[in-house]
Amino acid sequence: MARVLLIEDDANVRAALTRALTKAGHRVQAESAALTGLRQVTAAAPDVVILDLGLPDVDGVDALRMLRGISNVPVIIASARRTESDIIQLLNAGADDYVTKPFSAAHLQARISAVLRRREAPGPVDSVIVVGPLSIDQSRHLAMLDDAQLELTRREFSLLAYLARHAGRVVSKQELVEQVWQQPYIGAEATVDVHVSWLRRKLGETAAQPRLLRTVRGVGIMLSDEHPGGDDPADQ
Repeated sequence: MARVLLIEDDANVRAALTRALTKAGHRVQAESAALTGLRQVTAAAPDVVILDLGLPDVDGVDALRMLRGISNVPVIIASARRTESDIIQLLNAGADDYVTKPFSAAHLQARISAVLRRREAPGPVDSVIVVGPLSIDQSRHLAMLDDAQLELTRREFSLLAYLARHAGRVVSKQELVEQVWQQPYIGAEATVDVHVSWLRRKLGETAAQPRLLRTVRGVGIMLSDEHPGGDDPADQ
């Protein structure tokens, strides 16, 4: 059972999701506006927040940034917005996951279970991985590139750490979704692409000129500081 804070302005959707999540065993607090929802975050300390973007008082993206200023609670965005630029903006603002409307209560329940499993999973202890100029301290949740600290979201760090633990091997997108996101692969390929693209920017590279991240068309992604002979296989 989880304490779920649902911030959704549509009364019908709010009522339906509250019934479904309560039936699934969760304790649900439902709010119709961003500011009342933010007050609940500080007052009730939920385990997960379901955040609609089309709120009457504050735009959902701004509400997400405000929420991140007061709490690290996992946030699942529920939105009809589905363009890549929208997704990148949400991930950069601190979202842990997103579902696009319309979605089923069962789908949302699966996403809630996934983010809670990731939050509860014990982190590695005293484990530092070095790949060329990149150093990842898993116990301190710290990544350094050329002795400069990288500012990564939790998901970006988890993705980079997983690739680093398998450095030199091409990791499929399906494996990344199942192991890093801990959810079924179907429909989640775009999620990997967005995170890899955003991670590249923070590593100071591009797909055309990779330094550490290489995408092998039709196979997957590899983290390596070794430059292959001939043309680089990266193509994303």
